[in-house]
Amino acid sequence: MQVLKFGGSSVANSANINKVVSIVLSAMQKEPVLLVVSALGGVTDQLLQTGELASHADESYKALLKTMENRHLDTVRELLPIQQQSSTLSLVKQQFNELENICDGVFLLGELSARTRDRIVSYGELLSSQIISARFQSLQTDQIWTDARKLIRTNSGFGNATVDFTVTGKNITAFCQQEVHGLYVIPGFISADAEGNTTTLGRGGSDYTAAIFASVLEVSVLEIWTDVSGMMTADPRLVQNAKPIQRISYQEAMELSHFGAKIIYPPTIQPVMRKHIPVWVKNTFEPEAYGTLIENESAVTDSFIRGISSINKISLLSLEGSGMIGIPGFSKRLFEALANESVNVILITQSSSEHSICVGINEADTAKAKAAIDHAFHHEIQIGKVEPLKVETGLSIVALVGEQMKSHPGISGKMFGVLGKNGINVRAIAQGSSEKNISTVLSTHDVKKALNVLHEEFFETTYKQLNVFIAGTGNVGGKLIGQIRKQFAYLEHHLRLQIQIIGLANSKKVLINENGIDPDHWKDSLQTAPAGNIHDFVEQIIGKNLRNSVFVDVTANATVAGVYGSLLEKSVSVVACNKIACSSAYADYRKLKSLAREFNSLFLFETNVGAGLPVIGTLNDLLRSGDIVNRIQAVLSGTLNFVFNNYDATVPFAEVVRQAQAEGYTEPDPRLDLGGTDVMRKIMILAREAGQQLEMEDISNEYFLPAKCFEGSVEDFYAEMLRQEAHFKAIYEAAAAKHCKLKFVAKYENGKAAVGLQHIPADSDFYHLYGKDNLVLFYTDRYPEQPLVIKGAGAGADVTASGVFADIIRVAR
Repeated sequence: MQVLKFGGSSVANSANINKVVSIVLSAMQKEPVLLVVSALGGVTDQLLQTGELASHADESYKALLKTMENRHLDTVRELLPIQQQSSTLSLVKQQFNELENICDGVFLLGELSARTRDRIVSYGELLSSQIISARFQSLQTDQIWTDARKLIRTNSGFGNATVDFTVTGKNITAFCQQEVHGLYVIPGFISADAEGNTTTLGRGGSDYTAAIFASVLEVSVLEIWTDVSGMMTADPRLVQNAKPIQRISYQEAMELSHFGAKIIYPPTIQPVMRKHIPVWVKNTFEPEAYGTLIENESAVTDSFIRGISSINKISLLSLEGSGMIGIPGFSKRLFEALANESVNVILITQSSSEHSICVGINEADTAKAKAAIDHAFHHEIQIGKVEPLKVETGLSIVALVGEQMKSHPGISGKMFGVLGKNGINVRAIAQGSSEKNISTVLSTHDVKKALNVLHEEFFETTYKQLNVFIAGTGNVGGKLIGQIRKQFAYLEHHLRLQIQIIGLANSKKVLINENGIDPDHWKDSLQTAPAGNIHDFVEQIIGKNLRNSVFVDVTANATVAGVYGSLLEKSVSVVACNKIACSSAYADYRKLKSLAREFNSLFLFETNVGAGLPVIGTLNDLLRSGDIVNRIQAVLSGTLNFVFNNYDATVPFAEVVRQAQAEGYTEPDPRLDLGGTDVMRKIMILAREAGQQLEMEDISNEYFLPAKCFEGSVEDFYAEMLRQEAHFKAIYEAAAAKHCKLKFVAKYENGKAAVGLQHIPADSDFYHLYGKDNLVLFYTDRYPEQPLVIKGAGAGADVTASGVFADIIRVAR
């Protein structure tokens, strides 16, 4: 004998029922089948709603009944040949007449008892099973339909009755011995007490019905057919990369079911578990898929975590007080108070100091649970031995499940580490001594993020996904997007890293796509995106709350730099090409670094100095390895180096500057470069990274631009430079007369920093510095005479974008 059970989605309509018929007929070729079916999809809820409407004197219950009746009649007409429809159509109409009579009684009484509710809801399975039986009859199948209420005996616990397995076992055995057929069609979910009153086995009880028959008949396997291909490592609605679980133990399946994996109904497993009968969860709509086999022993695999599950709408109740310490009976009184109000406790945790005990319950039970506990501990609260009960709502439980966890140390550390890195605060923790699951209570807002980071940590063998939000889509931003697109396959293959551009923003538009923005068509997408500013962008980043989020600033905007703190506080890492934040007041700079440490995020800004050159990274490596920086000398402006390498007094100085701006070497306002402000910022950032508390006003600047060049707009600046050409020519000729070159040099030594234009002789390290190159010399305890030298292109959109890109990859690693 085989037992096959099909759920509501599998029998929702005639097309689906025909799929069920095909699967059952195929199974019957091996051995007889006992088929258990649920009500048509959604009908159970509608029947419950009908009873409630009638009990509240709402006559719309009649229209709802008519809708359900027509649905069942239409299903009969679609399934059966015309000449075979009449008896089944009459049956459907007769049962809906009975149902209407019951609801009319409820309407008149204005009362819906648990017993009447069970009677009403039983019609769902009675109707569906008889329609399906008629379909098999029309195909001349050797089959019989029987009412489960004649076989399954329970107590009178209406709504969630307890099965009398002794009587039920005898009934089922006798029935199957008397009636020998190829197919037995049974309505799920329903049963009867000793007086013959209809009872139900609880929501999801059709699975239980199937398990009862499987247990009594001692079948080789119980098949539960649903609308998904078995159990998954996580909820696929929340975790895009959730994977099927092919084999799982009874205990693991029950743990996952308890913590929200609703593929099976938890009590289902108990009758078959006692007999060591496997449960095979299969997909009606993809019958060739393997599904999930639930068996006695946990399958030995490379993954010691079997699945991740969650329950929402949890309240946390915390009872605390010094009067609890060493006093027996507090826990008993707490759980007794909850039990008396039929409050189910989902999670328990208690500190070893006995100062507090915490329980997780369904949010819907919060009010009555609080009232019960306050009453039970009224005296202790009044005299101050126990504090008033603390209630927290808006919480969820996320649980890691796997029998093999007990033989793998470090699971908890890895779990809490990855949650912490993503800014997910854990409110409570529970782990049984069997080590089959580790449960955490956290904010419901963080559930999706938590499930994804845990799934990535424990199940993703292919890649880690980084979710990137880019502010600034100009020259550098565009190059960065192009580089990410070009390297996508390489990173996925070699680093198992997938970088998804989730958000883009410029000064006018904000584009967000949680599934990723196509890097080939980002310009068109941004063009049609809604209007928005940087604050709208940040609000959406925080609201999305995606795992492994990185904010990338490739602007030179102070407002954009001002949002870093709010992102770091949410554990969103920040990669900044923008120098404004790190060159602002020292207290602000230190605060951003501190926030990054406090909230397990990264604040990286390698491109603040030297574009793509590894200047800041090298400096940090020196310091971390114990070296001391005594002096820094550097040409830090690719712009100024380009300008003075190309100016020879034959072409106006203003034209050389304009060329530098056209080639992307200058800030939007070139005066920041030529006035030395940009170099001042860079040497200050290096000094700060070396441990020196330095402000902009502490840095001396020997300006070479006449004061009038700083007045007016950028175009006014260019016009003034043309008028001042004689000044620039004189500077050049003074250096040339000494056989020197002009270089704008930054210097840091003994806690002081200075920048200015210098005459560089031929024997200097800076003399042979061409184009837009930068050069940084670190004089340290380990490099006292011969400095550590970093040299290369220090400006340009491509190299700057590559430096930002490298920082993004550092976040991932």
